[in-house]
Amino acid sequence: MLQVIFDKKEHIAVLEPDGPLTEGDLLLIANTIDPDIAAHGRLNGIVVHSRSFPGWNSTAAMISQFRFLRDHRRTFSRVALATDSLGASIAKVFAKPFLQAEIRAFPYEALTKATHWVAGEPVH
Repeated sequence: MLQVIFDKKEHIAVLEPDGPLTEGDLLLIANTIDPDIAAHGRLNGIVVHSRSFPGWNSTAAMISQFRFLRDHRRTFSRVALATDSLGASIAKVFAKPFLQAEIRAFPYEALTKATHWVAGEPVH
């Protein structure tokens, strides 16, 4: 299951998975953010907030995520990974070829900092 919290004012989405990602989760993300992208041209970014790397429930779900990244590679400026997982470093490496966004890791407890950074605010 995935919770998508969308901030229309800041044009950011916070994704909070509580288990392996499914193809339906990727559709939920797209259905949530695509109307805002259509209306405004792009998002400021996405925050992934998860204690650990959730993985995927199937190969099809993994492929769906890569397609999502490919299809949205020019639609957001920043991606924040708010997690205590060592997988954040690996995710940054794997996502980079698919995205033009700047990717930055934050501790799980630093969700507010991650959200501010994605929104384009200075973070110290």
